[in-house]
Amino acid sequence: MQVIGTTQEFNDKLLCVAPMMAWTDRHCRTFHRLIAPHAWLYTEMVVADAICFGRAPRLLEHGEHERPVVQQLGGNDPYLLSQASLVAEKNGFDAINLNVGCPSDRVHQGAFGACLMLQPKLVAECIKRMRDTVSIPVTVKCRLGVDDHASYGKLAEFVGYVSEAGARLFVVHARKAILTGLSPAQNRAIPPLDYGQVEQLKADFPSLAIILNGGLNDTQKVKQVLEWADGVMIGRAAYQNPGFLRELDLTLYPEKQLDNFQSLLNQYMAYMERELDQGVRLHEMTRHLFGLFHGLPGARQYRRYLSEYALLKGAGIDTFIRACAKVDRRAA
Repeated sequence: MQVIGTTQEFNDKLLCVAPMMAWTDRHCRTFHRLIAPHAWLYTEMVVADAICFGRAPRLLEHGEHERPVVQQLGGNDPYLLSQASLVAEKNGFDAINLNVGCPSDRVHQGAFGACLMLQPKLVAECIKRMRDTVSIPVTVKCRLGVDDHASYGKLAEFVGYVSEAGARLFVVHARKAILTGLSPAQNRAIPPLDYGQVEQLKADFPSLAIILNGGLNDTQKVKQVLEWADGVMIGRAAYQNPGFLRELDLTLYPEKQLDNFQSLLNQYMAYMERELDQGVRLHEMTRHLFGLFHGLPGARQYRRYLSEYALLKGAGIDTFIRACAKVDRRAA
């Protein structure tokens, strides 16, 4: 297993699946692990306070089969973040990622996420406290900047402060965050992408691992980025079209063959059957599979069938099998 850290600590380019609220739960990560066995998977963001004062076991639930998996934390209190990191380490996570990129109103009101880019010294203090508390890597996910405070100089200053505190890997969403007037969804599309700033960051901080995030939706673009970046993080493109994630894993690790599609599907169905026996509802798992047959004849009927029947009480694996039968996979 690779260690996330400086460029000297890994040989391969890193493929990461982004943390996505309400999406990348343990069922989603299990599916992504099957189709992308070499990817680093990220949890949904969990606020440090919730781990320290809430129900930590439920919030940190994951399986050994998901590894390597990174726990993303949100917060701005160095002590609480350090204690939440310690709990995550004890629960078997491979790394911690501090969210300094989320632009949502709820996160902004809590004074963490993207607005923390305006306080690099506080972020550095948080990272140092976390690094001093755990032995696993502590990384950062950020944006290019915030509102009118978005320039390459400010980005480099932020990375300089935080890397001196011990962060050796930065996932950079190549857009600035606009905290007033745009929704989180609009913040993923309206602010223009600027890969040039991230490439310059890698040139100016060659010993750091720089992972590019944002707008990566085809294999050729990913290959171009990996000519200079240490890795890529794929978000909604991987979730909505799992075949793209599988293609990337095969492209980046061609010497390590994946099982064929039907074998992967059979493995996830076996997982679903085990979870159903534990009382998990079918929809909690199949909701992550709506993009499974992206672009194939019958995919719309497959999604419609799952939407209607997987929610029903008592729905079992036979419901999923009937949905799959709607698809003509000969066109794959």
